[in-house]
Amino acid sequence: MLLAASPLIDVVPGLMIWTLVCFAITFFVLRKYAFGPIQKMIDERRDRIRSSIEEAEHARDEARRLLEEHKQLIGQAKSEAGAILAESRKVAESQRERAKEEAEADRQRRLEETRKQIDAETVRALEQIRAEVADLALLATAKVTGKVLDRDDHRKLIEDAIGDLDFSALESDRV
Repeated sequence: MLLAASPLIDVVPGLMIWTLVCFAITFFVLRKYAFGPIQKMIDERRDRIRSSIEEAEHARDEARRLLEEHKQLIGQAKSEAGAILAESRKVAESQRERAKEEAEADRQRRLEETRKQIDAETVRALEQIRAEVADLALLATAKVTGKVLDRDDHRKLIEDAIGDLDFSALESDRV
């Protein structure tokens, strides 16, 4: 039989027992003092990672909620700005209409005042013309008849002369 060439491969029962006893003592010591704290650190690290992930998810949800809220606020601000703009346009249009109406009313008032002034001047001019026609008629009558008339004759003569005159052409221009 061939013996093993290396003494490390040889089965030696005493060495084997001492190796098993040392292994058991080392395993017991490691289990009691090393594996527990190492496992505890691993569990703590796992819990920290899990809580960090949960916090990150919570922060992401919060960021989404804030983003949606921000979008709603922007939309609301845009709609309010549109409403304010529409209201200001409406106010500007009403002010423009009011100014236009006031200008038209002022123009109509001035036009009416001018018409009244023209009417008054026309009446005054007609009265002046009637008076001059009456004076001319008296002069003409005095020259033609050669006699001076009394007050009643003057009045009758003036009324007849004015009655014969046609002032309708002057009055129609006035209207």
